[in-house]
Amino acid sequence: MTTRRPRATTLPMIERVGSYEIVPGIPPKRNVRVYVPSRSPGHDRPILFMFDGQNVFDDHGSFAGGWHAHRAVERLAKTVTPPTIVALDHGHEHRISELSPFDFMRFHGSLGGLLDWVGRWLLPELRGKRQLTHDPKRTIIAGSSMGGIAALYAALSRPDLFGGALAMSPSLWIGGGRMFTWVRDHALPHGSRIYLDAGGYEARMLKTAAEMARILQMRGVHEVMFRGDPKGRHRETDWRRRLLPALRFHFGSARVRR
Repeated sequence: MTTRRPRATTLPMIERVGSYEIVPGIPPKRNVRVYVPSRSPGHDRPILFMFDGQNVFDDHGSFAGGWHAHRAVERLAKTVTPPTIVALDHGHEHRISELSPFDFMRFHGSLGGLLDWVGRWLLPELRGKRQLTHDPKRTIIAGSSMGGIAALYAALSRPDLFGGALAMSPSLWIGGGRMFTWVRDHALPHGSRIYLDAGGYEARMLKTAAEMARILQMRGVHEVMFRGDPKGRHRETDWRRRLLPALRFHFGSARVRR
């Protein structure tokens, strides 16, 4: 009788850097995970900055599997210059406050401070050591759920840092939909590229994401893509399935070819 051995599930070279203090003296310290694709250029590498770094690569730490984002960028590399992935770990019990642009319920909207730290310290640190681009148009920020609204807000509020957002199943409902009010009341960077999606089993998120896409186009954001996934649920396996098309929207054009 032959006994089958379990398949090895080794990950590629994903480097952990850190730990970093986002606010000096205030826990938790944070790791950043970096993946440089095999066909990456030697300099001026595009960036895919992702929230919830614990879930970006493997299945450990996620209730529904990971994004396997390194596989998506390797597939992308067959046709265009792929981005280097920079994945910031979330702060566990601090996660919702860190990823919220606004105060709501018992959570304090701390996203602005987090983005200040990313722009003032983290990106300059990584750019110098890993030959990453300094061009905001080639720096895309991504996330899902709370990370989705955080990515959208980051791209629209900090065009000096990010040229676009990849926002999957964004939690646009928080604070009674304050993100809609913010978008209507603020000047928007018309050159931003915004990808939004949600699944058919996320009725509330599907409706609000489609509405946000409509409003952004009405307000003059020129490149907006919305995808409704009829079979989609609120989980990493579905975000993983939609990741490659979303990356093609952001990186699959002449602006990143080399």
